[in-house]
Amino acid sequence: MTEGEIETLVARFYAAVRGDPVLGPVFEAAVDDWPEHLVKLQAFWSSVMLTTGRYKGSPMAAHLRHADAIEQGMFERWLDLWRETAAETLGASDAAAVIRKAERIAESLKLALFFRVEGAARRAA
Repeated sequence: MTEGEIETLVARFYAAVRGDPVLGPVFEAAVDDWPEHLVKLQAFWSSVMLTTGRYKGSPMAAHLRHADAIEQGMFERWLDLWRETAAETLGASDAAAVIRKAERIAESLKLALFFRVEGAARRAA
């Protein structure tokens, strides 16, 4: 996988997200500057897949800021679009690798957004 392939994947994927009737409105409300956001996401995936260390943010914090707008089922829709775009954009082994990473990341975000908070509330009750 190359930086160019990551750039293409991210651009195509987020074009699909923006046009999606479920995910599009959430992302449009959350993202003020799409060109800047795409550069940040390219750095994120470069760090994840190529271990470049280019990304310096916190995906968890970014998602927690928008927790009220995120529903658990949205993660599966996000993954469906990611899988489709990866398969269309990358070779089979690279697509499989980036899909596995995305599935793990989505699971971590879901746990942080939905289960830790709900578990803490149950323990407090």
